[in-house]
Amino acid sequence: MKFCSECGANVTERIPEADDRLRFVCDHCGTIHYQNPKIVVGALPVWEGKVLLCKRAIEPQYGLWTLPAGFMENGEGTLAGAERETFEEAGATFTNAQFYRLFDIPFINQVYLFFLGEMTVPEFSPGIESLEARLFDEDEIPWNELAFPVIHDVLEEYFSDRKAGVFPVRFGLPTYRAKA
Repeated sequence: MKFCSECGANVTERIPEADDRLRFVCDHCGTIHYQNPKIVVGALPVWEGKVLLCKRAIEPQYGLWTLPAGFMENGEGTLAGAERETFEEAGATFTNAQFYRLFDIPFINQVYLFFLGEMTVPEFSPGIESLEARLFDEDEIPWNELAFPVIHDVLEEYFSDRKAGVFPVRFGLPTYRAKA
C-alpha cells in the first residue's frame, strides 16, 4: 500500500500507538489501514455419493480441479457465499447444508470455510470461471490434478467420513503437501 484511501497522501508502515503490529498509517490524516485475512467460502456438493468438481478457467491453477469456492462478498453470510459460488462456478444448487471444514492459512492471509450439502438435482454446467463441471465418485477423483491442498484434504476427509457414516466439523491447517 502506498497511498491513503481516505485522503490520497502517502502512508508509512509503522506500529500505531496502543497496537502491537505493523500497519499502514497515513502520514497526513493519521488513518490506520488495517489489512485482514480474506475469507474463502465453498461447498462440497454431493449427488448420490458423487462430488461435484469444477475445472478452473482462471489463475491460479488454471486447468486443475477444485470444489466450487471463492472470496466472500461484503454483506454476505458464509453459507450464502458458498451457495453463490456453487451456482456461479458450477450452475448447481444444494440443500441440507452443514458447516464441514475450516482451514486457517495464515501464510497467505486466508481462511477457507466449506459446507457439505446435497445437490437438489443432478444438473450443473460450468460458469465463466470454470472450463468444466463434473460429478466424481471416489475412484474417479483426479487426485494429481487438484488445484489446492485444501481441496485434497477436504475430499479425503469426506470419503473417510462417508465410510464411517459421521461428518464431524474440522478445523486447522491443510495437511496435504503435493509431491515435488
